[in-house]
Amino acid sequence: MRTRSLRIWYLVHKWTSLICTAFLLMLCLTGLPLIFHDEIELMTGEAPAMQGAGSSGDGPGLQPLDIMLGKALAARPGEVPVFMAFDNETPILTVTTAPAPDSPGSAMTIQLFNRVTGEPAGQVVEEGVMHFLLQLHTDMFLGLPGMLFLGAMGVLFFAAIVSGVVLYAPFMRKLEFGTIRVSRSRRLKWLDYHNLLGIVALAWMSVVGLTGVINALATPIIKVWQMSELAEMTGAYAGRPALPPERYGSLDKAMAAARQALPGNNPQFIAFPGGSYSSKHHYAVFFQGNTPLTQRALTPALIDAETGELTDVRPMPWYTLALLYSEPLHFGDYGGLPLKLLWAALTLFTIVVLGSGLYLWLGKRRAPLAARVREVESGGLVAPAE
Repeated sequence: MRTRSLRIWYLVHKWTSLICTAFLLMLCLTGLPLIFHDEIELMTGEAPAMQGAGSSGDGPGLQPLDIMLGKALAARPGEVPVFMAFDNETPILTVTTAPAPDSPGSAMTIQLFNRVTGEPAGQVVEEGVMHFLLQLHTDMFLGLPGMLFLGAMGVLFFAAIVSGVVLYAPFMRKLEFGTIRVSRSRRLKWLDYHNLLGIVALAWMSVVGLTGVINALATPIIKVWQMSELAEMTGAYAGRPALPPERYGSLDKAMAAARQALPGNNPQFIAFPGGSYSSKHHYAVFFQGNTPLTQRALTPALIDAETGELTDVRPMPWYTLALLYSEPLHFGDYGGLPLKLLWAALTLFTIVVLGSGLYLWLGKRRAPLAARVREVESGGLVAPAE
């Protein structure tokens, strides 16, 4: 590589890294406990430990959906249903209610029910340390602007990874892979650690960075789906007034029609009329597949909420599938505890890479650019003069 090209790549790596490092350190430190959120919530009692048939089935031992919805609305008089969600492993069912179908998340109440007994199993209270860490990790308590900002930091992170790989080749030209020169200066030792851990975690950092960017675009992605696919699916209802809650029909009838359209799949959640995932006239029953891969892909079946008749069913488009697969991949939430432990180890690697990069910059920030480029070309054998 020519010296001029090396200078350009060095500047790209330097500035993309410096701009995003502080935010990435925050994301790593908050993301580390979030990897184990299920285990932490179970240990602290925030998540109920239940065993038995999953709530998404229709077996004789499970209470009808209409009864469960009635209990949830009776506990929150004056509110309307927004979501009903199921669990394939336990009989726990959640019902989300709010003052209006389009109420913000802060105004919603999530109730837990045991579908075997029909009794309440508590509420999801969005507070505590884990909720704080999730909000900080997702949007820094700034809503959509915060999500988009962190998405931009993810783009810079990926640019820093690419430029780092480009610089890694000339730097390691005179060194064996995995070389750690512990007998030399402290700075050179940390430079070797920075390069080694960075290249070892390269693929993981790229995947987590890019999936983080996709997750940050969740709101715009859902908006595009609403304006395109959902509008096409409900085109015959365009111009009609919103269906009032008192005219909602049977959920069990709607679920039966949806299951007939998608046999062999499991319902994950129902979106009620007027919310973000449905029209003003439909129950949107979102199904997941029954294999490890298709469990992440959702297929909505739209049921007329008044008549209980199927309106349309079609797979989600590619951009929403990218979002659906990015969410569990970002946190390693699809391979059990072993994968979570691997994700945690690689997160620690990334923290060391970020911290060592900042340390190296602080140690040579007064050195001229030409001297820093010579350091890369020589594999660290020629250190920049301060």
